[in-house]
Amino acid sequence: MVGTHTLLQFSKGEEEIADLFWDIGLKKNTARVLVLMIRDDDLTSREIERICDLRQPEVSIALSDLMKRKWVKDVRHAREGKGRPTMIYHLIKSLDDILEELKTEIVGDYEVKLKEIEKVRDMLKGNIS
Repeated sequence: MVGTHTLLQFSKGEEEIADLFWDIGLKKNTARVLVLMIRDDDLTSREIERICDLRQPEVSIALSDLMKRKWVKDVRHAREGKGRPTMIYHLIKSLDDILEELKTEIVGDYEVKLKEIEKVRDMLKGNIS
């Protein structure tokens, strides 16, 4: 294995953290993969599948989400002999940076929704008066 896994499964605490990320707005599988990568940031997709108990397509989608956010990058790791190189996924943002980005998204969404509520109020006042 590439990473320094001491646990080959999620702990109860990691499950709770993944659920919190899901409540915040990440997709469930993306949250699970993120928590795993925070714990052990150099992993192959196969290792992620095993530890997170996800299927390969679910891992691919989660990793794609994390790469779009620029939180994870993939690095080719050449194999000895023949065969395709192994992709290793690496967490490139700190936990603090990730949490700040999420906080900024939530605050931005909240402000947009407040403006929409006020717009509805103004529009209704205009139609009723």
